[in-house]
Amino acid sequence: MTYQLAIGAVGAYLLGSIPFGLVLTRLAGGGDIRAIGSGNIGATNVLRTGNKPLAALTLLLDAAKGAVAVLILGLWGPEAAAVGAIAVLLGHLFPVWLGFKGGKGVATGLGVLLAYLWPVGLLALAVWLAVVAATRYSSLAAVAAAIAAPILAWLISGEALPVAVVIVMAVLILVRHSDNIGRLLRGEETKIRLSAGS
Repeated sequence: MTYQLAIGAVGAYLLGSIPFGLVLTRLAGGGDIRAIGSGNIGATNVLRTGNKPLAALTLLLDAAKGAVAVLILGLWGPEAAAVGAIAVLLGHLFPVWLGFKGGKGVATGLGVLLAYLWPVGLLALAVWLAVVAATRYSSLAAVAAAIAAPILAWLISGEALPVAVVIVMAVLILVRHSDNIGRLLRGEETKIRLSAGS
């Protein structure tokens, strides 16, 4: 089982490492997404190219890889699902193909939560949507959802392993948002544009 978990962890990490935002933007003729906006490879930065369908597809695929990793490893049991959850998120945050400089983990983390603890995933998504609607700061919404997720996991599950997994995920996402948090505190963070006139 230890050997299987190791193989599964590597597979989940490599799946998480697929930079869909970068690949899709290049295929669409948009160049290197890392040279646009924040330089991030995630859906929010893809949105800054003005291509909303591409941003939506990036969001969907980044979330899907998180869910797929958890669902496949989950066939081996709850411990394997937990390993898959952390490994696929680490792959997205620190992809081997990009010198370990990846995304912020919001979409992939959401996909993980929806497959691992779906009520927590839905509520965290609701928090993200509410904060974005109120402020138009994607990063602030991500920070709020990351903080809320472990609390929700503890209230809904109460089991040590799932709560620990969600705490680790939240910490990783918050660490990757440290620059955004700094810009938010200085009033320098960029708001997302949902329409041409927004």
